[in-house]
Amino acid sequence: MKAAMGDLLRSLGHEVLDVGAFNENPSDYPDFAEAVGRAVLDRKAERGVLICGSGVGASVAANKLPGIRAAVCHDSYSAHQGVEHDDMNVLVLGSRMGGHDRPRMNRLRSRRVWILKLSMP
Repeated sequence: MKAAMGDLLRSLGHEVLDVGAFNENPSDYPDFAEAVGRAVLDRKAERGVLICGSGVGASVAANKLPGIRAAVCHDSYSAHQGVEHDDMNVLVLGSRMGGHDRPRMNRLRSRRVWILKLSMP
């Protein structure tokens, strides 16, 4: 999922700052939530994307940083509302959520909606 997200962002003309994880070994998602949050807060990145099993833990960890507004979004409506009405600056996705085509398509749509909002005032 991470590679697909990076490819999607690049295909839409965005630069990708990858702060990890860099392998498939088990890791502590709070460390990566902090790294993504700090990149946004330090203006190294305009927005952030976190991916963990359900998305919930990474969302909770990221939201502990003042100024970070992270939310789990698995559909285009939530992604749109999060950006448009709640100024969400970190999109969180669950890599283990949904095992058939419809949830996968909803995740892809939510990513595209969220990414397209990056360029809008």
